[in-house]
Amino acid sequence: MSEHRRAARRRTLLAVAALGTLSASLMAPSASARPSSVPGGAGSAPAGVPAAPRPMTGSEAGTDAYLRSARDAPRSLRDFFDRLPKGGDLHNHLSGAVTTEYLVELAAEDGLCVDTTTLTALPAPCGPGTRPAADARTDRAFRDAIVRAWSMQDFPPDQNGHDHFFDTFGKFGEVTWRHRGKLLLDVADTVVRQNQFYLETLVTPASDSAKNLATAVGWDPDLARLHGKLVAGGKLDAVVAEARKEADDADAEFRTAARCGTRRAEPGCALTVRWISQVSRGSAPERVFTQMALGMRLAERDPRFVAVNLVQPEDWDSSLRDYSLQMRMLKYLRGVYPHAQLTLHAGELTPGLVKPADLTFHIKEAVDVAGAERVGHGVDLVHEDDWQRTARTMAQRQVAVEVPFTSNAQILGVKGAEHPFNTYRAYGVPVVLATDDPGVSRIDISHEYEYAARTYGLSYPELKDLARASLQYAFLPGVSLWQGDPTRDGYRLAGGCRGERPGVVPPGVACRRLLAASPKAAIEWQQEVAFQHFERVFRAAP
Repeated sequence: MSEHRRAARRRTLLAVAALGTLSASLMAPSASARPSSVPGGAGSAPAGVPAAPRPMTGSEAGTDAYLRSARDAPRSLRDFFDRLPKGGDLHNHLSGAVTTEYLVELAAEDGLCVDTTTLTALPAPCGPGTRPAADARTDRAFRDAIVRAWSMQDFPPDQNGHDHFFDTFGKFGEVTWRHRGKLLLDVADTVVRQNQFYLETLVTPASDSAKNLATAVGWDPDLARLHGKLVAGGKLDAVVAEARKEADDADAEFRTAARCGTRRAEPGCALTVRWISQVSRGSAPERVFTQMALGMRLAERDPRFVAVNLVQPEDWDSSLRDYSLQMRMLKYLRGVYPHAQLTLHAGELTPGLVKPADLTFHIKEAVDVAGAERVGHGVDLVHEDDWQRTARTMAQRQVAVEVPFTSNAQILGVKGAEHPFNTYRAYGVPVVLATDDPGVSRIDISHEYEYAARTYGLSYPELKDLARASLQYAFLPGVSLWQGDPTRDGYRLAGGCRGERPGVVPPGVACRRLLAASPKAAIEWQQEVAFQHFERVFRAAP
C-alpha cells in the first residue's frame, strides 16, 4: 500500500473528530478540556502535584484582570494576544510556515506552471493540462483553488485532514526549494510582528548531494563502519561545505530582499534565527543516517545550525518499521557529535491511525535511546507503556515538549481534553507553544496562545511562563537568565541579574556583563523588558 495514499484505511480506522473552530469560553476551561475522569487520561494529574498557579505580582494581576474582562470582546482579545510577548517559535517548518499567497506569487515570478487537475506546481514550459501560475494574479477562482490545495483553507471540518495536510508539501515543493532567503523573510517578518524574538526553523540542507552520497555508500548495519565510509576521503565534508554555501546564499537573498542595513529594512532583519536540519525519516536507512550525520556535523561546524530533527509522517509504514533503528542511529551519532543538539517529532500518533503496538514506545525511545532534548507533538503520551515514568523522566531532564495545537487538531483530530497538554504540565514537563506549519494551517502563534487560554483556562502569568519557556528551552548558546529548573521552581533571575528589575531600571554592571556574554540571557532580558511595557498597557481599570 502506498505510504502517501492511505486515506481509505485511515477513514476506516479513525473516529474522526471535527476540527471546527478551536475555541471555548475564555479564562475558564471548557467542558471538553476539564480533567478526565479516566485514570491516566489526558487531564489526570499525578498525586502531590499542586493544581494552584504561581502567585502573581501586582503588575501581572492587573493584566490578568484585563484579560478576564475582555473575554467577550473579540477585537480586544485579538489585540491582547497579538501584542503579548511570545518568546520564540521552536517548532517551525520553513516551507510550511510561508503564507500560501506568497508561495503563489513566487510561483508566478518564477514562471512556473500549475497542473489543473492536481494543482501541483511544475517547472516551465506549461504543457497540456497545465496553466501558468501567473494566471492566479488575475483569475481569482484559480488562485483560490491553488490556495485551498496548498493549505488547509476551507478544508471540511468533518473530514480527516491528515492526508491533505501532508500532500500540500508535494504540491508547492517546486516553489519552495528555489528561494530559502525569500521564504525566511516572509516568515521572519511574521514572527517579529507577532512579538516574538527568536526563531528555529527546519530546512533540508544539501538534499540532493546527501541523497547521492547515501546511494554511493550504501547501507551497513555497523553504524561506526557506515559513518567511516561517509567521512572517508572528505566525502561528507564536501556535503557540509555545500550546505554552508546554501546557507550563505540564503542569507544573502534574505538580506537583499529585506533591505537589511538600510533605513527601509524589514522587521525580520532584527530577528535571531537558527536552522535545524531535517532528516527524511521515511527514506532508506542509508539516506536517513547520512542526513543525520550531515546535520550533526553542520551543528558542530556552523553556529547557524543548532540541531537535527526527523520529519515526514511518523505513521508511514517505513517510519514505523525503522523507528527504533533510527533512535539507535541517533544514539550512536550523538556520541560522535556531542555538541549537536536534538529535537524529535515523536508521538505524533493517535489510536486508529496506527496499530496499538506502535503507540507504546515512540516518545520513550526518543528520550531514553536517542537522548532528545525536546520532543515535538508528543500527542500519544498516555498510550505509551509506563508513560508516567517517561513524563517524570522528561521533567527531571527538562526535556521540553513542543505543542502546536492547530496542526494536532488538523492532522490527528486531537484537541481539548484529548490533548495531553494538561498532563505534561501536571507532571512538570516543560511545555512550549509552537506553530509547526502556520502557512499550511492558516494560523499564527497568537492564535495558539489564544486557543490555550480559551481551552485550558490559562491565566496571564501562565501564558507569560509559556512564553518564557520558549526561550529557556531554545537551542541558544550561553547561560540562562533564570536559575535552575524554572518549570519546577519558577522563573527567578540568576547570577549577576538577581534582584534586577527588567524594564523598570537599567541592569547593573554584573547583569550587563552576563547579558553581554550570553545570547540566550540577552534575548530573555529583552522579553522581560517587553513584558513590563505590555503590563503597563494592558491593565484593568481600578
